[in-house]
Amino acid sequence: MESLKIAFFCWESLYAERVGGLANAATNLAETLAREHEVHFFTRGEGKDAEVNGVRYHYCRPAGQDIVRYCSDMSRGMLDRFSEFDAKPFDLLHFHDWHVVDALRRLRDRETIFTYHSTEFGRNGNTFSTGWPFAEISKIEHSGASIAKHITAVSSTLKKEAMSLYDIPDWKIDVVHNGIVPAHYQADVDPEAVKQRYGFDPDSPLILFVGRLAWQKGPDMLVDAAPHLLRKHPDGQFAFIGDGQMRRGLETRARSLPIRFLGRLDDTDYVSLLNASDIVAIPSRNEPFGLVLLEAWSAGRCVVASDVGGLSENIEHGTDGVKVRPHPDSIAEGLSRVADSPEKSLSMGREGLDKVKKEFPWSRVAERMEGVYRKLANQDTVLC
Repeated sequence: MESLKIAFFCWESLYAERVGGLANAATNLAETLAREHEVHFFTRGEGKDAEVNGVRYHYCRPAGQDIVRYCSDMSRGMLDRFSEFDAKPFDLLHFHDWHVVDALRRLRDRETIFTYHSTEFGRNGNTFSTGWPFAEISKIEHSGASIAKHITAVSSTLKKEAMSLYDIPDWKIDVVHNGIVPAHYQADVDPEAVKQRYGFDPDSPLILFVGRLAWQKGPDMLVDAAPHLLRKHPDGQFAFIGDGQMRRGLETRARSLPIRFLGRLDDTDYVSLLNASDIVAIPSRNEPFGLVLLEAWSAGRCVVASDVGGLSENIEHGTDGVKVRPHPDSIAEGLSRVADSPEKSLSMGREGLDKVKKEFPWSRVAERMEGVYRKLANQDTVLC
């Protein structure tokens, strides 16, 4: 398609404020699109604007007494920066998740795309759906769906979830999944030395969890699965990478188990431990896509993952991973099945690596997103 001038609005990026997988997804998509288009990325950050891999980053520094007010102030800051570069108008404005909906609302008459990377319902479960700030954020997500000219979601499951929650018609929303750069998660390491560095037995299998220690990601179910696994495989050991509100309670729960909570690691240490692990466990209760799956496959690791969301869509059970119910007993059975057969585990890891190379390069993702951009242009032509 012809070159476009595109504005991304996202509250995190790989080069400034980074919180979770959204930074990877939005940054890599922007950089891939920048090979053919002019891409500006409005986000949080300090210091001067920068150009990285063809993308022009423009920063603001928001403030607020709570997350909703903070994001509203952030949107105002983004709009101020946006106006500096809109003399030659942007062709298309792409908004990522609820944090930037206030900016979308102000720019609703422009050509707008809104992407769901998750929903508040999925992150917290229906038990919290009426509390603050969960109900307020859900209203903001609903507003984003109503205002945007077109919508994307990162998996078919998330598309259905958003349609059900927010009354989105099928014609208005498309699936554009995430991608991966496999080389970023590959490292030539000595697994025994890496395990020893973190206090693990170098000769015993290491099961790795990566993610927020929060209800959505299911770390509590993995802790509860550990005793069941250890009855069959007493040499098993667990590493949890990540932090969150559940950490203190999980540490208490796991006090007598071979589990270490390592907190957040920098990229180099994370990739090293990922490549030294034997199994990657993804026990999520809800997973709109699951970037950690692609990261594990990129390192050739075998995954045991909940049969939910994007995990369910992308894993071929028994070929490139093992799918389990999001319950401690089922998680333990899946882990035991993989631990019983190291050869099969290696084979599933290799299959996963082949899959990410074929199906999840960012070039393919960008092509799909460009297709959505074309659909929006055609949709407006028909309406005119």
